[in-house]
Amino acid sequence: MVQYIAPLDLSFAALSDPTRRGVLEQLGRSDASITDLAERFHMTLTGMKKHVSVLEAAGLVVTKKVGRVRTCRLGRRKMAEEAAWIEQYQQLWTARFEALDEIVEELKQRELNNEPDPK
Repeated sequence: MVQYIAPLDLSFAALSDPTRRGVLEQLGRSDASITDLAERFHMTLTGMKKHVSVLEAAGLVVTKKVGRVRTCRLGRRKMAEEAAWIEQYQQLWTARFEALDEIVEELKQRELNNEPDPK
């Protein structure tokens, strides 16, 4: 059976690891070789290559090999789909918390006015 993995899944899987998020943060400041990244994150070269491969598969990082050096830079992907997904849930939770705040305020007012609970 062929399994389709959506770009959203690849992005969130890539972002789920703190080392990969750190790599993205570092590459946001400047391009770096895999060797430099491995040293900076106190990892083996093989371990860093695996992290970079995950980021590359998600389109978040692009690599270029010149001679023996593989340089990494941020990809051009803007993550609009991921931001839209997050925004949808942020709006949902904001609405729920606002409703909860209203209930809490109502209960506080009843307590201040010594009103009985309507239950």
